[in-house]
Amino acid sequence: MTRRARDLVVVGASAGGVEALCGFVAGLPPDLAASVLVVLHLPAGGTSALPAILDRAGPLPARTARHGQKLEHGAIHVAPPNHHILVADGRVALSHGPTENGRRPAINALFRSAAMDAGPAVIGVLLSGVLDDGVAGLVSIVSRGGVTVVQDPDEALYRSVPRHALATLHVDHVLPVGDMGAALAKLTREEVEVAGTPASTSLMLMENDIAATDAVAQHGREPEQIGRISGFTCPDCDCSLVEVEPGTRYRCRVGHAWTAEALLDAQGAAWERALWAAIRTLEEKASLSRRMADNARDRGNHSLAERYLLLAEEATEAAALLREPLTVAGRRGPREQDAR
Repeated sequence: MTRRARDLVVVGASAGGVEALCGFVAGLPPDLAASVLVVLHLPAGGTSALPAILDRAGPLPARTARHGQKLEHGAIHVAPPNHHILVADGRVALSHGPTENGRRPAINALFRSAAMDAGPAVIGVLLSGVLDDGVAGLVSIVSRGGVTVVQDPDEALYRSVPRHALATLHVDHVLPVGDMGAALAKLTREEVEVAGTPASTSLMLMENDIAATDAVAQHGREPEQIGRISGFTCPDCDCSLVEVEPGTRYRCRVGHAWTAEALLDAQGAAWERALWAAIRTLEEKASLSRRMADNARDRGNHSLAERYLLLAEEATEAAALLREPLTVAGRRGPREQDAR
């Protein structure tokens, strides 16, 4: 029999995540016998103040993760902006692999790699956020015998991620962030049997390989190598998407990954951008038509001026029609507004 401590904690959050992460690290015991890796959705450019924030918020030191560093018990390794943070052979691996749900770093990428590397020794923690990044990663952790912890949706600033997790799989612990430290202290004192852990699936292996390979080095994969063609296109690169899990998750030839929820959200954003572009074009057409009408009138060509004014009126009316669905969407509020 081969036993090891349950000593790897992977944590993911998006909207409302800074508050949740601060509450989470504040409750961690100073002698936690586990390494903690954290992903928070961040803008791609610049640096992140998150390590400094978490370093001040709790008893454990928090630092920006470095490629190749050995996982350290009692320390928090934070994903840097625009890099996936992965686990490989007990070390941190950073990559510039394709985005998942339009994000780099992505929670699913971290959780998947941790499940593959440590199996039942992993504890996956999913906090406040929108859409569902991290849920597929929790499924990977469960498939390899790991433990799952999800923030109580009633406490989360943004409930979508916790709710998706609870609707998708049986979660071992649903807790307020303030209670998670005590639960982790107990879980990390346990030893787990590693022998007999279910093997990583071929899909997990393929997706981890994609995440670990820098985007510039990605080779186009034939669609049949990934899944069945879906009929949808990737919002990131306009490649065809294939179903890696029917009706729930998709990838493109380049490697960008989307859950159905995130894909729907991205399509909505693309639709809105297209409408605004059309409105801008119509309003510019109306403005130019009026200017040309003024010039024609100044030259004494009133019939031509009337023609240009008619074009301006038609463009203005068309722009007003296109504004109506955007106005309705604005009254409903963005999808991210799923707070209490």
